[in-house]
Amino acid sequence: MSTATKETAVKASGKPFLMRIGIGLFGLGMLAVLAVFVLFAAGLENLPVWLSVAAGVITPLGLLLGLIALVREARSKS
Repeated sequence: MSTATKETAVKASGKPFLMRIGIGLFGLGMLAVLAVFVLFAAGLENLPVWLSVAAGVITPLGLLLGLIALVREARSKS
């Protein structure tokens, strides 16, 4: 019975920490990409450098961290 409780507790905790970080960074990066598109469509040409860097770096970084977390989880299960 105690093993079933431990398995339930592990499943209830959700995604691994690295996956949560990856999802958060990817979401922030996508918001930056959306902001770049909206600002560009509004007619602004000189966008802040930090916004362009966030759109170009944070999004793929979050995707990479998410993929690494998936690979680590798959390897630990097999």
